[in-house]
Amino acid sequence: MAPSYGSGPRLLLVDGHAYAYRSFHAIRGLSAPDGFPTNAIYGFVKSARKLRELLRPTHIATVWDGGLAAERISLLPEYKANRPPMPDALERQLDQMMAWLEAEGIPSVCRDGVEADDAIATLARAAEKAGMNVVIASSDKDFGQLVSDRIGLINPNDKTGAVLTPADIVERTGVRPEQIVDWLSLVGDSVDNIPGVPGVGEKTAAVLLQKFGDCDRLFARIDEVEPGRLRDLLRGAAETVRRNRQMIRLNDSVSLGIGVEGLRPREPRSDELRRLYSRWGFKSLLAELDEALAKKAQGTLFN
Repeated sequence: MAPSYGSGPRLLLVDGHAYAYRSFHAIRGLSAPDGFPTNAIYGFVKSARKLRELLRPTHIATVWDGGLAAERISLLPEYKANRPPMPDALERQLDQMMAWLEAEGIPSVCRDGVEADDAIATLARAAEKAGMNVVIASSDKDFGQLVSDRIGLINPNDKTGAVLTPADIVERTGVRPEQIVDWLSLVGDSVDNIPGVPGVGEKTAAVLLQKFGDCDRLFARIDEVEPGRLRDLLRGAAETVRRNRQMIRLNDSVSLGIGVEGLRPREPRSDELRRLYSRWGFKSLLAELDEALAKKAQGTLFN
């Protein structure tokens, strides 16, 4: 069954840095009256508002990276080492994004030494166990491993706003959500600087897992793999695949200091939002805020 959003508690988990980077690169040349860059802030605010309007969550959190997991670095020192440093203009805007989240009443989650992916996995699994529906907002394909009857995935690059279900994961990758870790372990992840098996692409990995089920059975029955060249490549990369599985599998039991019930949105602080919008020069958002407050006041007056 697909995740349902018609009734009951539902949690929206937003990959903070992913949305910040996307907003920074999508909008150029926007700055406040004092010259402070605001392009990423504006895109981030608009994206967050759109997600809330689309999904109407009862619980919500923006989750931020708190650093690289020591366990993954110990397995592969080059892990994510290929990533360039965050642009200075974006880094300067992060605190302002968090200030907006605070004023808007949206909880932020960040724990030192905990990657956002693991924090999101922990919160998503906890919510799932509590009988909640969950939507993870991110373009990171690692999250495919979490998709279930209650956990969906929405990609900011997908303009349809579709929430991916287990059937969608199979259609897009050729493997089930519970096979995503093995699929990525064979293919590798260039974004995270994790090498896969040479010569094994997404389609080949999917075919192998469709036949053998998982990597344990694949290597236990390696003599059945054809052609011989592929069999030799897999044999030579066995240790790489085993290491990759440890790195790619998300840790869904990290300590965050907050539980799902702590992720209820708070009432927005209108005065602070007005101050922020005025400082940034966001005239349209300021006008929308004032209009909403006027309607609220009118409704209160006549009730």
